[in-house]
Amino acid sequence: MDKVARVFDAWAGSGRADLMEKEHGKNVVRFLDGIRLRDPFSFLDVGCGNGWVVRMMARKKGCRSSTGIDKSRNMIRHAEKARETAKEAYVHTDVESWKTGRRFDYVFAMESLYYAGSVETALAKIFGLLKPGGEFFCGTDFYADNRATSNWPSKTGLRMHLYSKKEWKGLLRDAGFRASARQVKDRQSKKRWKREFGTLFITGRKPGGQYSNPARQ
Repeated sequence: MDKVARVFDAWAGSGRADLMEKEHGKNVVRFLDGIRLRDPFSFLDVGCGNGWVVRMMARKKGCRSSTGIDKSRNMIRHAEKARETAKEAYVHTDVESWKTGRRFDYVFAMESLYYAGSVETALAKIFGLLKPGGEFFCGTDFYADNRATSNWPSKTGLRMHLYSKKEWKGLLRDAGFRASARQVKDRQSKKRWKREFGTLFITGRKPGGQYSNPARQ
């Protein structure tokens, strides 16, 4: 078990999984609710934690399947206990080593991709997990433009890859995606960085297919 899995196993037992849902929920919901979804669609959450995004997407009209993967076994156990429908599936794995023949319409990762040993390797795997025309949504509060979160590696004791908005877009483009980015801000937050910088969402669309998403610029 690597250090990231050990830390997240401990966090799952301490209730921090629910805290992360609370911390990220508002901006994640705002972002995902703004996506015009395929009907039907399949969804994958990379680093799903307690499974709250998986459950949220499973409730949406047109969802055929909603899958979550996490390298923390305890997080997966929490997610399975909270399962609401047969549409949900949870797998204890990391994205780089996951062996599956499935392909998805949407792949999502919130505050998880920067823990990968190689972000480039993880992005290449995610690109392969998407159907032609599928989209990858990568959300993070930890990015170079937002200096308020730059101390997170020292606070967690974990190695975290730090990139700017421009660098994140470049990484996705290098992986073959058509990339765009926007920041979702919480104007009501007491934290200045959440009001001024907010959560960065980088979107990568895999070329091909007949689908386009006019709801998002």
